[in-house]
Amino acid sequence: MKKNYQKELDNIIKKQQEAGERPTLLLHSCCAPCSSYVLEYLSQFFQITLFYYNPNITDQAEYEKRIEEVKRLVKEMGLSDISVLEGAYEPEKFFSMAKKWPGEKEGGKRCYDCYRMRLDETAKEAKERNFDYFSTTLSISPHKNAEWLNEIGKEMEEQYEIAHLPADFKKRNGYKRSIELSSLYQLYRQDYCGCIFSRQEREEEKKK
Repeated sequence: MKKNYQKELDNIIKKQQEAGERPTLLLHSCCAPCSSYVLEYLSQFFQITLFYYNPNITDQAEYEKRIEEVKRLVKEMGLSDISVLEGAYEPEKFFSMAKKWPGEKEGGKRCYDCYRMRLDETAKEAKERNFDYFSTTLSISPHKNAEWLNEIGKEMEEQYEIAHLPADFKKRNGYKRSIELSSLYQLYRQDYCGCIFSRQEREEEKKK
């Protein structure tokens, strides 16, 4: 039986509200469009710092364009209490991982290891900076496996002794709302995940 991660998040938020708490959250951001709804939603309940760590974005110009859009989004949404923490740009780390999976399609084992790489770094940063929770915006995408993301998050919680915030942000029309917000703020919406493999697969689909 699949877990209801939205219900788990609801329960955490309810307990915090009853206790009058607003915990700190290090939120991994993959891009501005995916971050938009998540920020609108979670900023009511958490003190958020966005963590931009995406070595999978293997084109540097694309990487820089996406981080600037994240910063612009935070500013234009008027979220003055939210800061953006930029991690190291390490495409070589991604390629080192990806070479284990030659010919792997999008959504497969390479993607699982990519999730792990980004969540591992997020959990480490959250622990070092004494955050109450860590999580990621990735689950808002219908192309991302929320079960995998939460499974890895739980593993990192145990490894680093820092609480993982369970979530499946595509629920309750989260993805739909992210599209609306992307239009409202005229965000750059890429049509591939970020790595060279997802871009190539997308280009092949367009040709067909």
